[in-house]
Amino acid sequence: MLSDEYRSKILKILDEDPQISQRELARALGVSLGKTNYCLQALMEKGLVKANNFKNSRNKKAYMYLLTSKGMAEKARATVRFLDRKVAEYEALRREIAILKRQMQDKF
Repeated sequence: MLSDEYRSKILKILDEDPQISQRELARALGVSLGKTNYCLQALMEKGLVKANNFKNSRNKKAYMYLLTSKGMAEKARATVRFLDRKVAEYEALRREIAILKRQMQDKF
C-alpha cells in the first residue's frame, strides 16, 4: 500500500514530467527501482496513471506516464491529506517546544 506521501510525490513528479524514466523517478524519490516499479504498477491498477509507449530521442522504447482524471483528483486529495498531517505534526512540535522553553525558564 502506498503512503499518501509517496502517492502525492509520485503523482506530482509524473504530472510535471510525464516522460521521466523509472530510474530517474526512483532517484527523485530516494527509493529503489523495484519499489518505483511496484508503486507505478499500483497506481496504474487503480486507474490513476496510464503508461503510453513512445520512441525516445535515442530511438529506444520508453514510456510516458500520464495522470488520468482520477489520478489528478487523487493527487489533490493526497496532497491535502499530506499537508494536514504535516500541519498537525508542526503544531504538536510547536506545543512541545513551548513546554520545553517554559521548563527551562523555570529552572533558571
